Amino acid sequence: MSEIAPHLMDRTETGGARPPETVRVWDPLVRLFHWSLVALFTFAFLTGDEWKGPHELAGYIVAGLIGFRVVWGVFGSRHARFASFLYGPSTIAGFLGDTVRMKARRYLGHNPAGGLMVIALLVTIAVISGTGFLMTTDAYWGVGWVGDLHEASAFAALGLIGLHIGGVVVASFEHGENLARAMITGRKRAAGPDDIA
Repeated sequence: MSEIAPHLMDRTETGGARPPETVRVWDPLVRLFHWSLVALFTFAFLTGDEWKGPHELAGYIVAGLIGFRVVWGVFGSRHARFASFLYGPSTIAGFLGDTVRMKARRYLGHNPAGGLMVIALLVTIAVISGTGFLMTTDAYWGVGWVGDLHEASAFAALGLIGLHIGGVVVASFEHGENLARAMITGRKRAAGPDDIA
């Protein structure tokens, strides 16, 4: 009995179709940053004034994470760099229009809307951290507008997170891949001929 060639065995075991090839997109530091920020923001949002010490500690760590992400956005791996996912307003608007029609092109890294969301979240969370720090100083402790901006920014971030999750769900459905899993494994389906790598 002849031995089946490895490439034919792969096809036989998967019902005649090869599993799609995957490539590494999100480096370990991007993934660690992402999920750490998720956990710490959730913790800080839920504790608020009720658990002041741990809330402030979480805020300081979040500020450090934001600082790291800015540096990594300049010097990090290919898809972590801001230069790989910052697009102009017309490109973002066109992408959103295509998404509504479920005809958006697939991007291996962040798509134009996802890139805009990264910047929006970084800025908003930086404002939360900055105002949170100001509230611990003698000069700004008890100053109304600082506390108001801190709280408003936290709720704005919550809204952005909701939009981000919605965008991930839509893009996952549209392109047939689990983007949340990709942020855990770091791997996505390799770029096809119509994708933007």
